Amino acid sequence: QVHLVESGGGLVQPGGSLRLSCVASGRIFSSFVINAMDWYRQAPGKERELVASITSGGITNYADSVKGRFTISRDNAKNTVYLQMNSLKPEDTAVYYCRHLVYWGQGTQVTVSS
Repeated sequence: QVHLVESGGGLVQPGGSLRLSCVASGRIFSSFVINAMDWYRQAPGKERELVASITSGGITNYADSVKGRFTISRDNAKNTVYLQMNSLKPEDTAVYYCRHLVYWGQGTQVTVSS
């Protein structure tokens, strides 16, 4: 069983920055190292959407809405994936979740407001 814990969310003004972290633990073995990691988000009244992904080799992909503003990265030695969020907009407000295979974290709230 894999356990994921997100952190780093909070309240920030438009144009500000946050860095989210997701730490994997449990019966990971080599699973974290050899598989992709993803960040999703879900805003009130909307479906959960893929924000960013990173492969085992470090290849990244982003939703059009966050390209140029968000950066996903991973530290395999720490079993951790990060989401650096810059130039935040009110429409970025959502609960952010990390995913590893079929496993999900509990989510962390990001609120962008003046």
